[in-house]
Amino acid sequence: MPKDIRICVIGLGYVGLPLARLFSTRYPTVGFDMNPSRCEALMKGHDATLEVSDELLHDAIENHGFLCTSDIERIRDCNFYIVAVPTPVDRNNNPDLTPLLNASRTIAQVLKPGDTVVYESTVYPGVTEEECIPVIESGSGLKLNRDFFAGYSPERINPGDKEHTVEKIRKVTSGSTPEAGKLIDSVYASVISAGTHLAPSIKVAEAAKVIENAQRDINIAFVNELSKIFSRIGIDTSDVLAAASTKWNFLPFRPGLVGGHCIGVDPYYLAQCAQRHGYNPEIILAGRRMNDSMGSYVADRVVRLMLRKGIQVLGSNILILGFTFKENCPDVRNTKVIDIVRSLREYDLNLTLFDPWASPQVVRREYGIELSDTIPDGVRYDAVILAVSHDSFRDLDLRPLLKERGVVFDVKGVRGRDEVDERL
Repeated sequence: MPKDIRICVIGLGYVGLPLARLFSTRYPTVGFDMNPSRCEALMKGHDATLEVSDELLHDAIENHGFLCTSDIERIRDCNFYIVAVPTPVDRNNNPDLTPLLNASRTIAQVLKPGDTVVYESTVYPGVTEEECIPVIESGSGLKLNRDFFAGYSPERINPGDKEHTVEKIRKVTSGSTPEAGKLIDSVYASVISAGTHLAPSIKVAEAAKVIENAQRDINIAFVNELSKIFSRIGIDTSDVLAAASTKWNFLPFRPGLVGGHCIGVDPYYLAQCAQRHGYNPEIILAGRRMNDSMGSYVADRVVRLMLRKGIQVLGSNILILGFTFKENCPDVRNTKVIDIVRSLREYDLNLTLFDPWASPQVVRREYGIELSDTIPDGVRYDAVILAVSHDSFRDLDLRPLLKERGVVFDVKGVRGRDEVDERL
């Protein structure tokens, strides 16, 4: 195991905190975040993202000396810096590297000769060496591969997944020199029980990450398109997929909303990289267009079902169950349920949104909409949309919530066919 490694993880969100907590079991580790209230809450022993349990967090703080801070002076003694900040897209779906470059400026203030910097944030090939490292060199006066070293090890956190936790997912690593790659790989290998894969270059590691999610995005786009086709034919997509899955090499993807901080964002990073090199990506962007259309498609299907049953859409009451981007997770980043909400609002109806996992304060701040604390008693709805398959929704009795001719639309396809009017 490498000796005298003192780790700083910059960015204590869904990716950074679990990683920092894990590293703290082997190395002196400091977690740095620009949000003082986030650091304060973590030092009190609770993670609002629920990625790290209170028990594990308390153990890291009390027994391993794990520290969370927004004070840059507390990270000067570290020598192995890991960047795990968000890499979003802007309103035009162009990559926004602002958090990444800001983190690089922070590192430049504390970097010393001999230190190592590793990026985990999802980027397109070339960002680490062509965008981030120049910022560090300019701010620190140090030179890559002479004074300090760098690497890229793409995050593989799956929010809400308590089975495939960070140490149980094989990690890709890379370095700016062969020696740096070996050091970085050995540091990660010392805590990742699933093992590591040392890529031959930083660009290869960056590309490997961005295509992981682009591949999933394209596969889901394919079944989303199938769902639209089969709806017109009048057959159930779930039945078709069940039959096709009897072949050993059929890929069991399901239709649905594609949001979150990875699958719904990363393909745009790959697309921009391709365009910068003179290639216009067709399949990647076609998949994105298909998946970005699904929220409005769901709203349209619900309205059509209501009209078929003779339900007046204007002034009707609709309940949406779930707002997070995936089940059993409080993460609302890039949730596509908002597309259902915005499309339905055009019909001047009454919407009630309920999600026991999502923070009403975060949803209000990020999306400007209100979540109900509970499903209101005594209210009957013209339509119920099961948008997210939280465990608490899977067995929820929907009949008391519906009017006599009420419509149920199951976005996730988790309810029985006799329980719903339609599902993707």
